[in-house]
Amino acid sequence: MWLEAWMPVLVTGVLGLLIGSFLNVVIYRLPKMLERQWAAECAEAMGQEAPDSEPFNILVPRSRCQKCGHQIRWYENIPVLSYVFLRGKCSACGTPISLRYPMVELATGLLFAWCGWRWGLTPTAATWCLFTALLVAMTLIDWDTTLLPDVLTLPLLWAGLIASALHWTQAPLADAVWGAVGGYMSLWLVYWGFKLATGKEGMGFGDFKLFAALGAWFGWQALVPIILMASVIGAIVGIGMKLMSSLREGGVVPFGPFLALGGITAMVLGPQAILRAVGL
Repeated sequence: MWLEAWMPVLVTGVLGLLIGSFLNVVIYRLPKMLERQWAAECAEAMGQEAPDSEPFNILVPRSRCQKCGHQIRWYENIPVLSYVFLRGKCSACGTPISLRYPMVELATGLLFAWCGWRWGLTPTAATWCLFTALLVAMTLIDWDTTLLPDVLTLPLLWAGLIASALHWTQAPLADAVWGAVGGYMSLWLVYWGFKLATGKEGMGFGDFKLFAALGAWFGWQALVPIILMASVIGAIVGIGMKLMSSLREGGVVPFGPFLALGGITAMVLGPQAILRAVGL
């Protein structure tokens, strides 16, 4: 009886750990793949040979130590456990492995397990697991590069609309469509208002698409709670970084990670709980 009750949590949690390991590859390689693609397109436009001809994608080449080139064996790539057994170091050269790798795996596993606890082994749970996986990847890619790739934001948007049409989310399709429209247009207007007033760009177009995707998943009613939560988290992190003198050159802090965290908070607590938490 106990095992039957907790089976969805165990299955989704283990799946989340595995997906988290894959997300680490996506987070590291996708921006480099895009850079290579842009470089190749520029070279082609100028009639030159592409600078990088060796295959490089999510699957090729196999993962290896960035310091010594040691190829990661399968038993050195078990989520979380391998990091513990290796004591956070490369088995060949002893170079420290970033703690972020097991943290991404653990965070993804916990979020997947929560989806399994909330919705069981159902299409709805699988849908929200996809939602969390894409947001985890986008959070760290944007934090590292200030880039929100279309290859992630647009599938998230369409997945939200499709999930709504299939009744796998609570947002009716009409609310999801207007959520997507409202999410995109609201930040688009803020962007142009700020640019006309200051001559500077306050955010990227990827932020518009990510907010539109969140509107598609939760409906237009959730846009205000999500942007409020994102702003609060962003303000706390920004102030903390300023006090610790860890802001990047120019004081740039990407907004995408905070939008993503606002979306995850809305999934776990619900948009109305966010409004109650801020006294609205």
